[in-house]
Amino acid sequence: MATPTTVDLDTELSAVNSILGSIGQSPVTNLDHDNPETSFIYNILRETNVDVQSEGWVYNLELNYEFAKDTNGYINIPSNILRLDNTDDHKNRTMNLVRRNGRLYDKVKHTDVFTENQHLDVTWLFPFEELPVPFRRYIVYKAAGRAAAQLVGNPDLVRLLALQETQARAICVEYDCNQAEHSMLGFPDESVYTSYSPFHALRR
Repeated sequence: MATPTTVDLDTELSAVNSILGSIGQSPVTNLDHDNPETSFIYNILRETNVDVQSEGWVYNLELNYEFAKDTNGYINIPSNILRLDNTDDHKNRTMNLVRRNGRLYDKVKHTDVFTENQHLDVTWLFPFEELPVPFRRYIVYKAAGRAAAQLVGNPDLVRLLALQETQARAICVEYDCNQAEHSMLGFPDESVYTSYSPFHALRR
């Protein structure tokens, strides 16, 4: 078996072991869900994964995503969608789209039957091992804090883990800002804008 290195990426097993280690428990060699403690920690990891991704970050927030209707006019919503909203809903008041019974539903027209495809802003849920590394670390630290609060009840340990969680979140925010290239001017997708660069004037 190959020797593990420091560049190995986080897996669900390593994440569970990190959480177990943070509360003073021995690591496990596999995710045995028959083990109550391992199953409990794994559920905390899954719940934290959902909570973090529900905020909507650059890697899982997709704007103006088209959903096609089927032959009955229904638009089925995949189970790995955490949130959805009308694209440009501040401009379009003729519909208010929500998820209902696994399908898209218009609260204005009171129907789940559509005559055309719809474009939505979507927040996706991805598996833990597919997330960018900073977010995996943030989820592990956040889950460790929850595990410590529920299983150990040591206030000092909870505060220490909360500090690690805060630092990890700051890294995620920096990652999100760098990747998303946000602008206060609100340039839409598929547009190009070249800002004024002083060195161009100096170069003349």
